[in-house]
Amino acid sequence: MIITMEKLDLRGKTCPVPVIETKKLIDSKSVEEIEVLVDNSTASENVQRFLTSGGFAVQCKEAGGEYCIHGTKKAGEVKSQEQTGKVLAFVNSETMGIGNDELGAILMRSFLNTLKEIKPLPWRVIFVNAGVKLACEDSPVLNVLKDLEGIGIEILACGTCLDYFKLKERLHAGRTSNMFEIISSMVEATNVIKP
Repeated sequence: MIITMEKLDLRGKTCPVPVIETKKLIDSKSVEEIEVLVDNSTASENVQRFLTSGGFAVQCKEAGGEYCIHGTKKAGEVKSQEQTGKVLAFVNSETMGIGNDELGAILMRSFLNTLKEIKPLPWRVIFVNAGVKLACEDSPVLNVLKDLEGIGIEILACGTCLDYFKLKERLHAGRTSNMFEIISSMVEATNVIKP
């Protein structure tokens, strides 16, 4: 059997278009090998994460601000978390509940601290809207988020939200994400919890 490499030139496209177009191609065909060209680091990182999560072995070469991402489908990999279910925590505020913000901040800290005690462990914690402030410099729960990362829980912060609050350079826990990855994570999760 001859394996044909699929190629996508997505230079000049901004996120989430490169991930969406890569997904469309993979969904439309039985792709075993793919090469994606992009011209910004954010798109490169997002496409690499998407391919990796889809069971591809990924390599990326950068030259002159352009990125060539090569993915080869891995055979027969089954993720252990897929067998037990994926729990996703979705945080859209700095506080938990409505009413007293001081109490809400205490409850949020407790919520985040307790995540490491539940079984199965959450797969990801996603921060959107004002919730992204919790993953940034000077956050009262930054050490809690670092602990969660330390035990393998992914921390994702909405890039549009970070830009809106002018906090992109102050992100200190986790990594920047995009709406496509956020929605895909919610769909992939077997259980979404929200404080």
